Amino acid sequence: MAAAAAGLPVVVINPAQVRHYAKARGKWAKTDPIDARLIAEFARDLEPELRPLPDAETQALAALCQRRNQLLEMEQMEKSRLQRAPGANQKSIKAMLRFVRRQVEQVEKQIEHSIRHSPLWQAKRELLESMPAIGKVNSSTLLARLPELGQFTRQKICALVGVAPYNDDSGQWHGRRHIAGGRAGVRQVLYMATLSAVRCNPALRDYYQRLLGRGVEPKAALIAVLRKMLTILNAMVRDNTPWRPPCPIPA
Repeated sequence: MAAAAAGLPVVVINPAQVRHYAKARGKWAKTDPIDARLIAEFARDLEPELRPLPDAETQALAALCQRRNQLLEMEQMEKSRLQRAPGANQKSIKAMLRFVRRQVEQVEKQIEHSIRHSPLWQAKRELLESMPAIGKVNSSTLLARLPELGQFTRQKICALVGVAPYNDDSGQWHGRRHIAGGRAGVRQVLYMATLSAVRCNPALRDYYQRLLGRGVEPKAALIAVLRKMLTILNAMVRDNTPWRPPCPIPA
């Protein structure tokens, strides 16, 4: 943050990448001076792409979205405890559930206030929510945690979220393609939207059914629908065009 505030170029990378780089060079020792040198050498050798950090308002919105997710997880945990709790504990759990629900509502009001007071966010949210299956939780998460939406190619935006398929081939071996890395929080929210889309979005529902008809496993088909949904959302924001049912999506 200090480097960005000082106007210096900043790259945010997964720390595991630097550790893998160090191990590939046979560097197993780990101290602050060694780490600093390895980070510098990693940047020099691999030249990771410069990407501006989100502004303060976007960071604040992301923090609110993260807090909402934490509270929702707490709520679900308490609901699970209530189902198997003895009578002596149920009153305490119900009181905690009421408290957590009030906190969720308060955070959601803060998120709504932040978006409504930003004409850019408000316009972008209306674009996103024009797609059937995208609601307020989905749109606010995309605004806060995927500000690159509409600025990258479909390949790069899918890789950023972690839904780009990676090959696993070697010689005669052709393994199954898989996904890895990316922004897990965004992927989780979009996965839930995908479960809704295959029921209420005719274009994506038909695409899903055609994939199943070709023998694609249900979970792999859902990831393919998620990737298609993300690609369409990226194009909608890029072109400033609301959802229009596309021609049948080829499977």
